[in-house]
Amino acid sequence: MANHASEADFRTRLQDLLPKLVLSPTVAAMVVFVYGFIVFTVYLSFTDSKMLPSYDWLGIDNYVKLWGLRAWWTAVTNLAVFATLYIGICTLIGLTLAILLDQKIRGEGVLRPLYLYPMALSFIVTGTAWKWFLDPGLGLQNTMQMWGWESFEFRWIKDRDMAIYTVVIAAVWQTSGFVMAMFLAGLRGIDNEILKAAQIDGASNWSLYRRIVIPLLRPAFLSAVVILAHLAVKSYDLVIALTGGGPGRATELPATFMYSYTFTRNSMGIGAASAVIMLMTIAAVMTPYIYAELKEKK
Repeated sequence: MANHASEADFRTRLQDLLPKLVLSPTVAAMVVFVYGFIVFTVYLSFTDSKMLPSYDWLGIDNYVKLWGLRAWWTAVTNLAVFATLYIGICTLIGLTLAILLDQKIRGEGVLRPLYLYPMALSFIVTGTAWKWFLDPGLGLQNTMQMWGWESFEFRWIKDRDMAIYTVVIAAVWQTSGFVMAMFLAGLRGIDNEILKAAQIDGASNWSLYRRIVIPLLRPAFLSAVVILAHLAVKSYDLVIALTGGGPGRATELPATFMYSYTFTRNSMGIGAASAVIMLMTIAAVMTPYIYAELKEKK
């Protein structure tokens, strides 16, 4: 009996230990290659690192230099414009498409994948495709002029004042379907009895959505804003493929600034400082979301 008990105890401990053993290499790799490099980047931001890492401590000098650079202020301003329009338009289009699809329309099974398909593409592919489409000599402008509309012009991608909006267009096209899926899942999770009761009480469709549906979609709104803000802050490949940060610095964003100063201008300390600022921005967006999720669970 004692042998059976000890054998059963060993099996129980092995079953408890096995998942930890399987996950431990992944956890160790994540600690080293994610959090370890984050800590290393923070350290580099306080050093005199140029082309290669240096360990000469400078304190906050890199941050002072960073905020004194005109290029950094341009990147921050562009990010403010891009993020505001990107989040706002994606949320509006996503919510509208979700409401339309929630009406149980015909062909929903075909439309859903069509709207979601752009999200399956990489941002490099999206940027390249939109670059061709918006190029005055190849894309929309050239096509319309070939069809006889010779006065038609659409040169935003070459215009310093309008180029940032081409990045917004491409980003919205790629992500709106994903936001739609989030809102659609939220709509399908609302109890129909609540909606039927409101309709019996004489609520119009506008009042139904404004007073009941949209407030119940608060978690979906919060999730959408957090994800879109995260994508906006770390936008790099879309900008590089679409405009290369130009014309001039018209579409420079913090991510492209960080890469440029770290690997092209051999100013690793300033590049690391910009990366830390980006990390703090994402953390500032994520913290309220995590707090709201934990509070809701409690």
